Amino acid sequence: MNSFRRQSLPLLLVLALAGCQGSGKVKVGAVLPLSGDAAVYGQAIRRGIELAQERTARTAEAPFEIEVLWRDTKSDPELAKRLLEATYDEGAIVAIGGATSAEALAMVPVADRAGRVLLSPSASQPQLSGVSSNFYRVFPSDASEGTMMANFARQTLELSKVVVLAKEEPYAKGAQDVFRERFIELGGQVVEVLLFPPHTADLSGLVERVKTLNPDGVYIAAYASEIVGLVKSLRQHDYRGVLLTTSSFSSADALQEAGPAAEGVYFTQTAFAPSDKNPEVEAFVKAYTEKYRFEPDLYAAHGYDAYRVLLAAMRESGKSAMNFWKGMRGVRDFPGVTGTFQFDEKGDVKKFPRVFTIREGHIYDLEKEEEARREEIRKKMRQLEEELLLLRSGGGS
Repeated sequence: MNSFRRQSLPLLLVLALAGCQGSGKVKVGAVLPLSGDAAVYGQAIRRGIELAQERTARTAEAPFEIEVLWRDTKSDPELAKRLLEATYDEGAIVAIGGATSAEALAMVPVADRAGRVLLSPSASQPQLSGVSSNFYRVFPSDASEGTMMANFARQTLELSKVVVLAKEEPYAKGAQDVFRERFIELGGQVVEVLLFPPHTADLSGLVERVKTLNPDGVYIAAYASEIVGLVKSLRQHDYRGVLLTTSSFSSADALQEAGPAAEGVYFTQTAFAPSDKNPEVEAFVKAYTEKYRFEPDLYAAHGYDAYRVLLAAMRESGKSAMNFWKGMRGVRDFPGVTGTFQFDEKGDVKKFPRVFTIREGHIYDLEKEEEARREEIRKKMRQLEEELLLLRSGGGS
């Protein structure tokens, strides 16, 4: 579907938007789940945005004074729709929102009617790719997350049989569909897909079924609270197979709540870790930790990057709501703390996830570990070659 065909707007709307471009503060909406099931993500994203606004204010990075219009969706897609509409009506030229895939899918038609950009900090459902010329996201699609984890499970861990546990909602469906299809494509067997509805209080039946099936591994696609509950319950019931999940598990609150049960769990996320020695990441982690007294997680980092990406687009488009999409398309090789940013023709960020794990309560990037291991081998090989050359030169004198 070629969804990037822009539709003309009525003259009155064009004039109304033009009226937003006067002097004074530029309004940016932040329509996020600050309470409810997805609050663990929304609150982290909010902290990241707040820090970005604080660090960029009155600098060359922020071309205008920004007023952020904070709105709480309460993790309700229908409420998110109404709040986004009201935020645009209040003069926001662009909005950060659609933190969950369900909220993003509900909000996109509102952005289309207003002809304004909606930037998601964390929605990842594949269905959102190319859904609108007004929709962009700084978080990779589940298509890449699910594929990466399936490759890792089958090719690196050499798992043969897995069970999939998935919540019945758009984000989890997208993640588990991609994982399942790729795992089977690689010759693995998905023994069973166990679905559970939202707000399921008792997950013990799922755990008992996993114990009965006894697969090599379990892939969990859900929100943080459900993943934590399932991981803890599987550990308590002495399931000894491999636990695999999504970036939803990487929130600081989830890892803290999971405690020792998180040990050895594998999950995908973009290349962000607080221990990263990249100067941009180090400066962000230091500022965040000083402000909030704990380290940032993946969602805080994406909130931080989302705000700064909007500033980069604003430097291209000015205060024009009508032209903001051009500014987004103009973002090229922007250095964020979660990677380098630019967007493809579908509004997806050109970033790829990695596989991480938990060891002794800390997050480890397996790809970086492998790179370090290879570099150590190369270093030892160079040393051996130098010693061999010395021996040869000594022998010939």
